[in-house]
Amino acid sequence: MKSFNYRRPADLADAAKWLAAHPEARLLAGGQSLLPAMKLQLAAPSDLIDLGALAALKGIRVDGTQVVVGAMTSHAEVAASSEVRRAIPALAALADGIGDRQVRNRGTLGGSLANNDPAACYPAAVLGLGAVVRTDRREIAADAFFLGMYETALAPDEIITAVAFPVPRRAAYLKFRQPASRFALVGVFVSDGPQGVRVAVTGAGPCVFRASALEAALGRQFSADALRGTTFDPATLNSDMHASAEYRAHLIPVLAGRAVTAALAA
Repeated sequence: MKSFNYRRPADLADAAKWLAAHPEARLLAGGQSLLPAMKLQLAAPSDLIDLGALAALKGIRVDGTQVVVGAMTSHAEVAASSEVRRAIPALAALADGIGDRQVRNRGTLGGSLANNDPAACYPAAVLGLGAVVRTDRREIAADAFFLGMYETALAPDEIITAVAFPVPRRAAYLKFRQPASRFALVGVFVSDGPQGVRVAVTGAGPCVFRASALEAALGRQFSADALRGTTFDPATLNSDMHASAEYRAHLIPVLAGRAVTAALAA
């Protein structure tokens, strides 16, 4: 790991100021992706700006018809939250299935979204629920936030502060896990809520995406039967040592159907 300056701001304004003044700096949230990358010298920031002391970025609250989760809230806290379990049980279940105990206790919602790993679980929840990502300067709709592999709509000096998840009528998330990393070979989040039926897929392509054909089928009939015979084009999907694009294409409608069944049973 190369040397760097370590900064621990006392408030969001200080964090934003330091980040704007140091173009090669990186924000440190949970560090579950950034620190391993630094150890391998795949990342070499000039400064690490640790957000761990910013209480304003932590916490969970129900605000009307949405659940607002602070960016520095850990996966374990989301999974254990009675408010999340009551309002959006699918979100709590998703958080409980991320990585292992260390990752769930150290990793954060904001860190996961800013990193935008192609196989991460949280992007599927944000896109699948039609959430809004709040930053220190604006609000970004889920459909406009995820741009590509490890790429988001965030400006270099922009900081995620919270995410507002609309409460759906029903929702579920299922993933086919890569056994070693527990990332999703394919993960599918299905919801039926204020924005209609949404189906978000992670792990299958270079970036999380919505499956419009599955949404249309479920919009007509919200049942697993509606997806029978549905196929998915593997042309834009990932192939690697763990699974081919064709296998991932097969998994998408299968997992979507199982997620619909789970949502109806919840």
